[in-house]
Amino acid sequence: MAEALDAEPTRVAARRLLEGLPEAPTILDVGCGAGGMSVLFAEELAAAGARIVLVDATEHLLAEARRVVGAAAGDKATVETVHADVADTRLLDMLPPADLVWASRVLHHLPDQQAALDILARLARPGGLVAISEGGLDFNCLPWDLGIGRPGLEERLLAARGEWFAEMRAGIPGSVSMPYGWNIALQQAGLGDIDSFGVLIHHPAPGPDVLREFVVERVSWFADVAGDRLTAGDRETAAALLDPANPAFLGARQDLFLLGAKTIHCGRRP
Repeated sequence: MAEALDAEPTRVAARRLLEGLPEAPTILDVGCGAGGMSVLFAEELAAAGARIVLVDATEHLLAEARRVVGAAAGDKATVETVHADVADTRLLDMLPPADLVWASRVLHHLPDQQAALDILARLARPGGLVAISEGGLDFNCLPWDLGIGRPGLEERLLAARGEWFAEMRAGIPGSVSMPYGWNIALQQAGLGDIDSFGVLIHHPAPGPDVLREFVVERVSWFADVAGDRLTAGDRETAAALLDPANPAFLGARQDLFLLGAKTIHCGRRP
């Protein structure tokens, strides 16, 4: 659902990343998930002979990515899959040198983010581009006053998610602090021509049906990870909002929206 909602704004980013690549480029999508970005890469590639390599540790996601990217590629690209964990130190031996290395919202899950970025940098051939999607602006989707519970629930859900994330990072075995921004991390990885740009995702209310489904799943996940970080009143409100039998059910509202931004950071291997 997220990939469907992000597709058109993210297409602009895909075009920007593909600019200047050589004929028949090799593209690595590391931590590809269901393959959303590589679908866009495949659709935007003009020259036949391109090679897209999808990498993920979750087999069913990798299979889905292979299906959708292969369908988008047609005869414009060959599509390969590699079942591997992004944190695997053998990744350099498993993957070909690439003209574009892409990783979206992967590195923040790994114990040593800088070490993982160093590996991504080494996967790029000289002159190749490394691009990561990390950070941006939090997505908002709910009216401030929902007519149930205390107003401002989404702000408190986001704050609780932030606390959960900090605890999650600290609890990863071997977790290493990275007390600087992604532009510095790219420099530390030996990359040059560092750049960052944003992608605005905006679906005004009432939005498509998939937006309401997405918001229900998003609020459900937030409520799960928030747990006791929320007050009893907020937990009760969230339960009502997620109950299809309740008059307050989010999936029946016509005033849900989606507004936020993703940031893409990139650098080039000398």
